[in-house]
Amino acid sequence: MKLHLLDRSSLNNSSFLVTNHDDPHFLKVWHYHPELELVSTLKSKGTRFIGDNIEQFNSGDIVLIGKNLPHMWLNDKEYFENDSKLRAQAISIHFDEHFAGKEFFDMSEMILIKDLIERAKHGIKFHGDLALIRKKIRSLNKLEGFDKTIRFFKILDLLSKHNDYKLLSSSGFINSFKMTGKKNLENVYEYIIKNFKENITLTDVANVAHMNPSAFSRFFKRVNRKTFSEYLNEVRVGYSCKLLIENKNNISEICFESGFNNISNFNRQFKKTMNYSPTEYIRLHSKNNL
Repeated sequence: MKLHLLDRSSLNNSSFLVTNHDDPHFLKVWHYHPELELVSTLKSKGTRFIGDNIEQFNSGDIVLIGKNLPHMWLNDKEYFENDSKLRAQAISIHFDEHFAGKEFFDMSEMILIKDLIERAKHGIKFHGDLALIRKKIRSLNKLEGFDKTIRFFKILDLLSKHNDYKLLSSSGFINSFKMTGKKNLENVYEYIIKNFKENITLTDVANVAHMNPSAFSRFFKRVNRKTFSEYLNEVRVGYSCKLLIENKNNISEICFESGFNNISNFNRQFKKTMNYSPTEYIRLHSKNNL
């Protein structure tokens, strides 16, 4: 799964690009681009990868992704079956952080939107009552020119004042992705996302980075403030959370599907990362979704 730079710049002389997606499945490409991206999922479900965050996504989700933050929406396997009639529908808005001018968001009236753009470096998943924001996003393509731009500013304003949200990717991932112009860490993160279900080792990943294991181990911990093993376990736990929420497999099956090789280690790592056991996590999620 190679990390791709995609051209999301506007082709129609607009300061931002609004795209309606209606396809059998979303683009199965781990990618990034210099534009920010606001995604409103209308009808679809699967696994969302943003930086080092892995979570389930569903219809109704609204997510804001910062510039150059790697991401991918991966539909569930039934979307890829030959006889599938499922559709993946979403509205995406791509925009440059300076689309209104380099100093525009420095105005005191725009300070909340400037803060929103800063937070988007991690990726933001919005929760709570989003009906008005969804409605305004859907209406964008019905407008043109000045009215369309004003509506987009209103959407950003509403998001900037929406206090029920979650930052997705970790600071360690963001900082390490910015700190080097080399491809070493990009390749490492790609390799981990592609292979975390397998029995990958420190030596395997060090080879991807073209470093000896000891040097890579020190480098990785310095950059991410956690060991490679801790990082890998967190990615695996993130994926297992998605499977637990779906409730399609039992805990033992999810343990091995997520890349752990025994149930006791899975339970231990899950509780270390999530502060709950897998059983408690299922119960908590079920209670919150009654």
